Amino acid sequence: MNIKKNDTVYILKGKNAGKSGKVLKVDTKLNKAVISGVNQYKKAVKPKKEGEKGQFVTISRPLDLSNVILVCPRCGKHARVGHRVEGKNKERYCKKCKATI
Repeated sequence: MNIKKNDTVYILKGKNAGKSGKVLKVDTKLNKAVISGVNQYKKAVKPKKEGEKGQFVTISRPLDLSNVILVCPRCGKHARVGHRVEGKNKERYCKKCKATI
């Protein structure tokens, strides 16, 4: 998996193209990720108890992972991710600056 939780990503396609945000959750089966501050929608919530008011809640919906690319923490550019084995550890690295992510 190229993108994991707490990574910073850049949006390539869709109505949020050009924005970036932090990954909150990744669903590997559906190949989607929830990103903070991106792809937000308002949802009406009914009151649960008597006397409580209904309200609108803003939620972030998942984006497809094919529409996002990882932002390298070292060089700050969005770049493809490579995988290499260093000793017994498998690690991800930035294809532009070769830094370990």
